[in-house]
Amino acid sequence: MLPVALISPSNVKNKSMQPRLDRLGAYPFERLKALFDGSQPNPDMAHIDAGAGEPRLPLPGFVAPTLQQHLAGFSKYPSTVGGMELRTAIANWLVHRYGLSSVNPATQVLSANGTRESLFAIAHALVNPEAEKQSGCEPYVMMPNPMYQIYLGAAYTAGAEPYLMACNSDTGFAPDLGSIPDKVWAETALVYVCSPSNPTGWIADEAWYGELLALADKYDFFIVSDECYSEIYWTDKPTGLLQVAEKLGREGFSRCLVMNSLSKRSALPGLRSGLIAGDAALIKRFSKLRSYTGPATPLPLQHIAAAAWSDETHVQAHLEVYRQSLKAFFDIYGGEIPAGSFFVWLPVEADEAFALAAYQQQAVTVLPGSYLGTADANGINPGSGYIRAALIDGPEAAAELARRLKEVRV
Repeated sequence: MLPVALISPSNVKNKSMQPRLDRLGAYPFERLKALFDGSQPNPDMAHIDAGAGEPRLPLPGFVAPTLQQHLAGFSKYPSTVGGMELRTAIANWLVHRYGLSSVNPATQVLSANGTRESLFAIAHALVNPEAEKQSGCEPYVMMPNPMYQIYLGAAYTAGAEPYLMACNSDTGFAPDLGSIPDKVWAETALVYVCSPSNPTGWIADEAWYGELLALADKYDFFIVSDECYSEIYWTDKPTGLLQVAEKLGREGFSRCLVMNSLSKRSALPGLRSGLIAGDAALIKRFSKLRSYTGPATPLPLQHIAAAAWSDETHVQAHLEVYRQSLKAFFDIYGGEIPAGSFFVWLPVEADEAFALAAYQQQAVTVLPGSYLGTADANGINPGSGYIRAALIDGPEAAAELARRLKEVRV
């Protein structure tokens, strides 16, 4: 597979002179807004918004009293690394969740102001385009395709070239590491992993992570694993990158960073809180960058986050709702339940046309799969011909969503 740009080469006279930001196309939800422009949802039906992965479940009971108790913290500047109470809660959760021997909260953990910002900014800390120019090419940042589009934006703006790993039904939606040429690995600076996958639901196993770690050692690159959906799965609890790294004897999680979020695990997307953990040297480097960019979580919200990482009761309750929602959807729609995440990745004839028809005919918002993928050098976008729908309102809404999607006519 060849790396690609988001815009046609005919529009670019000199890519090296082109501002990096201008290489980015519109964000998926901006594209969706443009697709729906001038259209109206069916007025006879209540609108179902299954487009964004924004859980709409009841707040955990500890949120309001914890916030009330710590309101005075809004009068203080928070640290960008996160307070020690929060980082200790995160470290303890990682040890408990993945069976790790230890995680040092002072050197191996940072607080994230939502993982979106950290997944984007990490490429700016770990990619060095100037060093790579000595070899005559930009460094590669690898990512699954389709993907959470933040990875793509991070690669371009960090001065790297995206290398897209097609994830389709032929590979079980897994990135095929064996298909990538040695010369590409040799020029790779960073690899993004998303497990469980947004949007396909694929989950990386120990063997897949082990293969990637061996390649990282051989070719000298870093791995950033987006594990935001780690607590949402159908049957088997997903394996984590740090878990595999420790099992393979990688002292200090060398070359590895993981990111996770309370947005999905705890259904707290508005809290804007997550974690960054792993290799202490990479944590130190990233911390330096973030001390300038300033993405600090307010202190009262850090206390809520610490409580969330320390409580599993609400997480198990949410997991049961997600499982019931998946079952309710597929009992009606048919098909195979994904291994992980609360997204369903459904094949359709024409994804944009289907999404527009679903909105107009059934008052349903879903995201065209092509908006989450990028066309390769042969013009093939592995997201085309799919839609992504989020099951985030409980089983009754999931069943109604399935009924409506079955009625869409393109």
